[in-house]
Amino acid sequence: MIPRLIEPARTNSFFLFGARGTGKTTFLRDRFQQTKALWIDLLDPEQEDLYARRPVDLARQIAAKREQIEWVVIDEVQKVPSLLNVVHAQIESDGPFFAMTGSSARKLKADSVNLLAGRAFVYSLFPFTHVELGADFQLDEALRFGTLPKLTDFAEAEEKNAYLRAYALTYLKEEVWTEHLVRRIDPFRSFLEIASQCNGEPVNYTNIARDVGVDHKTVASYFQILEDTLLGFLLEPFHRSVRKRQAKAPKFFLFDPGIKRALDRTLGVELRPRTYAYGKAFEHFLVVEAMRLNVCRQKDYRFSYLRTKDGAEIDLIVERPGRPLALLEIKSSERVDERDTKPLERFLRDFPVAEAFCLSLDPRAKKIGAVHALPWQEGLRAIGLA
Repeated sequence: MIPRLIEPARTNSFFLFGARGTGKTTFLRDRFQQTKALWIDLLDPEQEDLYARRPVDLARQIAAKREQIEWVVIDEVQKVPSLLNVVHAQIESDGPFFAMTGSSARKLKADSVNLLAGRAFVYSLFPFTHVELGADFQLDEALRFGTLPKLTDFAEAEEKNAYLRAYALTYLKEEVWTEHLVRRIDPFRSFLEIASQCNGEPVNYTNIARDVGVDHKTVASYFQILEDTLLGFLLEPFHRSVRKRQAKAPKFFLFDPGIKRALDRTLGVELRPRTYAYGKAFEHFLVVEAMRLNVCRQKDYRFSYLRTKDGAEIDLIVERPGRPLALLEIKSSERVDERDTKPLERFLRDFPVAEAFCLSLDPRAKKIGAVHALPWQEGLRAIGLA
């Protein structure tokens, strides 16, 4: 098993959130293989029905075998949110520890859901990072297929593509339609393709609504579903003022490059270096990689982007507690020069205490003016993430 970066508490209950297929169950089975654990799999229809009808049965099971249970693992706890009331009571009565996984925060956001008031820590699991894969990491493979753990089981590109297509269909069926997150599936299916095509661009709710055939409020709710089911996130525009930060359009990023290609139906299209598509894929990868490492390393960094009215842009701004702002330009170029770093040089006039980095495929670290031009892995380390 490939070691993961996260290290959940061993003496406190916790939630482990992550999109489907990120390896939550595998991670916990490895973690608790030598532990007295009671497993509850709410993806099993019979178990889901049992606990949905009688949540108190969990307390009775624990009471019957209290000396034999150190941990209770509840897989996909959002399926039966009422179980959290039982979990809360058990924690308060000095019961066993609980490890609870979830692939959707939508049900858990409801006002009536008991989120244990901080009694359980919160962790997140993502597709593999390049740090976790180590010597097995291959950038071109990550850009083409992403890094979901299941992909390591397949050797052929056709098999990987088939898995990613099946993942997209499973998401539509199990996470969206079965859970009644939308009234009509066809507009949402169209939305997924369009949203994936707009990946990494500022969100234009009105244009997407027109293309999908729904109103802009419905499109906003669709994006919220993607966030709630952990399939993507919004990257807000930078501004010191929170009010102004919220007034401009955010960018949306899907959580994995392979899933992006599955949803926009480009898995069969060759991704060639030194093309526009390759550059966009590389930018997507580095943004989500930075996000993943930030959470796994518990850095509490904040991310945003900046685009001026004349089109000048900073790909990623990283606010680092106790350290200067980091301004990032992401280039898939294999040779970085002044043309790549000049925009950052101009922005540094507006951020006098910031550090500027150009992360690229150039294997040589350079200092071009005030900009640190670094190979992308070294750049992530310099920023404090890898």
